[in-house]
Amino acid sequence: MSFELAVGLGSVFVMIGFIWMGLHVAVALAATSFLGVWVMKGNADISAKLIGLAAKDSISSYVFGVIPLFVLMGLFVERAGIGRDAFDVGEQAFRKIRGGLGVATVGANAIFAAITGVSIASAAVFTKVAVPQMIDRGYNPRFAVGVVAGSSVLGMLIPPSLLLIIYGILVEVSIGDLFIAGVIPGLLLAVCYAVGILVMARVTPGFLGNPKEGAAAEAPRLSWLDIARKMAPVVVLIGAVFGGIYGGVFTPTEAGAVGALGALLVALLRRTLDLKSFWRILVETGHVTASICILFVAATMYSRMLALSGFPNAMGDWLTAAEFGFYGIIIAYVLIVLVLGSILDSTSIMLIMVPLFAPPLLALGADLVWFGIVTIIAVEIGLLTPPLGISAFVVKANLQDDRIGLKDIFLGAAPFALIMAICLIAIIAFPWLSLGLIR
Repeated sequence: MSFELAVGLGSVFVMIGFIWMGLHVAVALAATSFLGVWVMKGNADISAKLIGLAAKDSISSYVFGVIPLFVLMGLFVERAGIGRDAFDVGEQAFRKIRGGLGVATVGANAIFAAITGVSIASAAVFTKVAVPQMIDRGYNPRFAVGVVAGSSVLGMLIPPSLLLIIYGILVEVSIGDLFIAGVIPGLLLAVCYAVGILVMARVTPGFLGNPKEGAAAEAPRLSWLDIARKMAPVVVLIGAVFGGIYGGVFTPTEAGAVGALGALLVALLRRTLDLKSFWRILVETGHVTASICILFVAATMYSRMLALSGFPNAMGDWLTAAEFGFYGIIIAYVLIVLVLGSILDSTSIMLIMVPLFAPPLLALGADLVWFGIVTIIAVEIGLLTPPLGISAFVVKANLQDDRIGLKDIFLGAAPFALIMAICLIAIIAFPWLSLGLIR
């Protein structure tokens, strides 16, 4: 083993050690990268220049502008109350079905995901909108919070997904192709969630609770005019953003700008946005974008250090020689991501693991668009698993019921994490589920 290769291998353990010591992931990645280049080149100045160049190149691309624009769009959509509108329409559609409010929550989350792309926003909105109504109707509180936490992850799979954008920038594949590839898997997961709820209503009715007979009739019925009024902004925004991307009218970055402007106009027309809340949204957009930028800069440093050491190529040669087989490597990758999901956030996992596994898998013939969908689903399962489970913590933070603890949220979300795992297996076994619309 060459000296550079030994440094690359050792850097993986050093980086993991830094994280276990409590360093922020971005700091751990940047420090490991600096030390690795310094050791390989024997010169701290060269290391600093290489790291500085990586920092500049990582976020100077025009494509990177898509991140703050879609974040801004999602926050305007949340402010406009579109999530509640989608839930009201879903409740109207499924009011006569046992478990209907759960199915309505899944459907509303799928719609909300198609115009936000951030699962945390979905979890926050529907914790306030859906959970109180389900509990009032006699649903088990554990099921109520579980279905919100579980269906919130649709926001990171159904385009426009923030993680798909980050992945596309990271591996330099078309964000438009990733968006198209996420449509079928996202809808498949939403349908599986809905079917799972209906099955649970029959097989394990105690998990759902005891919805009151005729409780659905207590909710005011919506006229067709009300439904049209509530869904019009959704149809317009989705049509403008995705129609423009898929029709080749504008790029994903331009689509983000169009979507943000459209969501702003909806919020203004509904009079839900004042100067104070507008400033708060801008600040929050800046915070989210800055946190992603820091992680992305550090990950780019780490990727370049690994490439300089030759570790990704050596890892690919080793995996090929070990004869694990293509699917054996994919299974190992997914298992590692699932384990990391219990201790790290989604973006950090992606920025650490993708640079390690994408080059060897590409050499073995993997499609990077398909690999992106597999990665997103595997990473998102971590949002529902303890001890980190970000979606569970977001649900807890937005709950106004102290009787429901984190344990209840994790247990309630467990069936939905299992459904996600089943869908992940299907995507791995049948790549056309993600590539069918672009190939």
